Amino acid sequence: MTEKTITTNVRVYDYNELNSEDKMLVDLAREATKSSYAPYSHFHVGSALLLDNGVTIKGANQENAAFAGTCGERSACYNAGANYPGVPIKKIAVTAFTGGDFVKEPCSPCGVCRQALVEFEVQAGKPMQVLLAGRDKVYILDSIKDLLPLTFSEF
Repeated sequence: MTEKTITTNVRVYDYNELNSEDKMLVDLAREATKSSYAPYSHFHVGSALLLDNGVTIKGANQENAAFAGTCGERSACYNAGANYPGVPIKKIAVTAFTGGDFVKEPCSPCGVCRQALVEFEVQAGKPMQVLLAGRDKVYILDSIKDLLPLTFSEF
């Protein structure tokens, strides 16, 4: 038997330490939470993408009574795929708002979103940077695969 250790590098920043591009993306994700429709969970997720062509796209979770809603990350990615096919996603920022404030600690995409994001990353042939934003802290990862080790993909 052999054993494999998997580690994930996460850089932790205070919001005010971010460069202007990353601040802009986090701000757009925060703004996107206002477009969320979350009458059941009351957990408003916003995301923002920066595409390689410089276009930014926002996404927000959309719930329904059948609990078959769409997460904020996938709503943004599917928008990008439909409107900018073949343009890689350079970065994604994700945040959540609940109980009258943004979450204290950064939250991570669900498993379904992680797999969807991996597929966009594989399609692009290069990693997308991930920014997970809490109220004051932002976690930055170099690839969505850092959130989904042993991923089902071809690269």
